[in-house]
Amino acid sequence: MATMTLPGWLAPYLDLMRGKAGPAQQQAVLRQLVWPLLGIALFLLLWHWAAQNIQTSLGQFPGPATVWEQAQALYQEHRQGRQREAAFHERQEKYIETRLAQQPDWQPVRRDYTGAPTFFDQVGTSLITVMSGFLLASALAIPLGIVVGLSAGVHAAVNPLIQIFKPVSPLAWLPLVTMVVSAVYTSSDPWLAKSFLTSMFTVTLCCLWPTLLNTAVGVTSVSSDLTNVSRVLRLNAFEHVRRIVLPSALPMMFTGLRLSLGIAWMVLIAAEMLAQNPGLGKFVWDEFQNGSSQSLGRIMVAVLVIGLIGFLLDRLMLALQRFLVWDKSAAQR
Repeated sequence: MATMTLPGWLAPYLDLMRGKAGPAQQQAVLRQLVWPLLGIALFLLLWHWAAQNIQTSLGQFPGPATVWEQAQALYQEHRQGRQREAAFHERQEKYIETRLAQQPDWQPVRRDYTGAPTFFDQVGTSLITVMSGFLLASALAIPLGIVVGLSAGVHAAVNPLIQIFKPVSPLAWLPLVTMVVSAVYTSSDPWLAKSFLTSMFTVTLCCLWPTLLNTAVGVTSVSSDLTNVSRVLRLNAFEHVRRIVLPSALPMMFTGLRLSLGIAWMVLIAAEMLAQNPGLGKFVWDEFQNGSSQSLGRIMVAVLVIGLIGFLLDRLMLALQRFLVWDKSAAQR
């Protein structure tokens, strides 16, 4: 009879429950499970205590229980929204079927559901926007970072521009991007919404710098021995970059990518709030303007979701780094 193989990371916990855990395994369990749970529990207690002692113009500051209730309410609203959308499409199809039975030559026009987006719809919109802006920034920053790292002349020419534009706030870029998109993107039947392009380009402009700089640093840090090997093998420029430069620069490149993705997520929320573009930022601003007794709880739900998504995006990049980078010690946190 075949035995089931359990994941290796479960071994310390199983040994602890069986009483077979050694000092190293006990420390691992404390570090990976016990201390994080204690930290979260302490945070929840302090949050509950502080919320009971804070009164705002909209009522008492929401504690963990209130936030959980609002999270459940937002989920129920999302389910109801999906049910209304399904009912709309069902009515539309029945109408088209009936009309075609009466007028076979009639050309039906199917309309999209135009109901208000739910909280989860806003989350999806923000994720699509941030990943689009991040991928565009990466596509620009990685090749440019390699060129900057390989050429001292290009580095001297580009570095002043990087230092000037790197600290610019998204609040400064947003009006310029909005006006440029409105002036250039004038299609009568746009494939992409202008609000999406505005948020995406703002994210791109703010998050490409860490990837560019870290890629350049990784390229300049390539061992001279590897460079000499490339010369002995007479590799052309493309092969040199593919076989020598990229494998050596990947750890630093991924450090830049992780920083860029974190910045992209923060920038997007700020841009959505300021420009009132669809997404989590707009949801927070709308709830703030709403001013109901539930608004604070819903804003706190959004804050926690924003933080959780930021954490998961970073873990995703870390997992990708561990998969692609040969030096596993460079991707431990």
